[in-house]
Amino acid sequence: MQENPLLAGLGLPREPQPLTLVIFGASGDLTRRKLIPALFSLYVKGAITGVRIVGFARREWDTASFRALVRKMLDSEDSAGADAELKDSFAEGVGFIRSSFEAPEGYAEIQKAYPKPSNRIFYLAAPPDAYQVIVERIGAAGLADQSHGFSRIIVEKPLGRDLASARALNERISHTFPEDQIYRIDHYLGKETVQNIMLMRFGNGIFEPVWNKRYVDHVQITMAETIGVGTRGRYYESAGALRDMMQNHMLQLLSLVAMEPPVDLDPDSIHDEKVKVLKSIAPITDGLVRTETVRGQYERGIVDGEEARAYREEEGVDPHSHTETFAALRVSLQSWRWAGVPFLLRTGKMLSRRTTEISIHFKQPPLLLFADRDIAGTPPNVLTFRIQPQEGITMGFNSKIPGPTTEMRTVNMDFSYGSAFGDDLPDAYERLLLDAMLGDSTLYMRNDEVESAWGFITEILHGWEETAEPSLCMYRAGSSGPEGAARLLGAPERKWRRL
Repeated sequence: MQENPLLAGLGLPREPQPLTLVIFGASGDLTRRKLIPALFSLYVKGAITGVRIVGFARREWDTASFRALVRKMLDSEDSAGADAELKDSFAEGVGFIRSSFEAPEGYAEIQKAYPKPSNRIFYLAAPPDAYQVIVERIGAAGLADQSHGFSRIIVEKPLGRDLASARALNERISHTFPEDQIYRIDHYLGKETVQNIMLMRFGNGIFEPVWNKRYVDHVQITMAETIGVGTRGRYYESAGALRDMMQNHMLQLLSLVAMEPPVDLDPDSIHDEKVKVLKSIAPITDGLVRTETVRGQYERGIVDGEEARAYREEEGVDPHSHTETFAALRVSLQSWRWAGVPFLLRTGKMLSRRTTEISIHFKQPPLLLFADRDIAGTPPNVLTFRIQPQEGITMGFNSKIPGPTTEMRTVNMDFSYGSAFGDDLPDAYERLLLDAMLGDSTLYMRNDEVESAWGFITEILHGWEETAEPSLCMYRAGSSGPEGAARLLGAPERKWRRL
């Protein structure tokens, strides 16, 4: 197949083979907000001309009404300004099957109504408790047969709620699909700055030599949100910040920062190095949860100039809830490169600023030339990956202030994707969907990655349950989180990045 020039700008070698993409849970919010806009963007670029999109849900719709709904989605989302004829042609190409997830007839209809293309991808945009029955019905209907074309499955989080359930889910899916056809999605891995972590490290000669315990004092990874749980109160009560954000997004970011150079860019080579990092994390068990973790929950406060209610006042939340909406960890890696370097992770809702970033804090120089100055008051060099919003990379260094003094101030060298490459960055789902169609699992999670991450998190959950430590710290909505998180820093000169 000839290379599509529109794909060259995305760094893609070819178009996907003709395939049928079936979205289970097509009536849900994920389909409306992310999947349809991302697929339409790929369609506009000519990347998926041979892809048939089929919605699968139990709503009382037919193909005509689903097409009308898709057309409406395109007018209300990021693609609202696109050409109307392109929207019409995209919507006219989608199909729909009305069925419950349990009914075998719906799966038989996929084979009957859409026998071609024989390559298939099944996207689980459904509630997690439906995963098992969907996978079993796919297998029973013969839709996972690999003999006449590939059959792949894309699985959304949560991938279990602890190590045992994650293993059980992996085992159930592997009964129907081989591991190399299972795509466990984490949309953060599709973000440009996340993809740039490896390229920044291994594609530039000045960074990798100092990417180790000799030069790095500590690493901070922050995922802060200004919103609360909204309508997800019931789900969040069973999850909490540790399960919802730490186990997947944050440990994936940690593994990319800390991994060794892979032998090549084959997906398995990269996954192998990430798994080594996750397996090197020192367990936080029993009494260590008191010193190495902090958990908090937001109270009433002011966010973006408006009053915000407490978590315990949210819809679907127990008024006496002890579910954490903030979690912070001090993570130690038992590896030659990172021994003794703390990785400080924090995530929370209803905080003062929305940001996701990774900051590498380098050690202080001896500063013998400035012995008469306050060494502790001189900020260290910090390399920051801004993942959202305003994706980019900033390097902070100290420079002399003009004048007849040796006064210094931190200044920044800043790279922004928006200014360097334009504002039209592909959405994470756009990249990830296309990668799955191309058979590239680099930006997805392998089963042992998921289980290694859950093994670490499950021990913390058990420690919290068994010791009731650390106690839940309440923090004001619109603040930077519990003040107790400062104790994880471990040294007076270390400071959390300002939110």
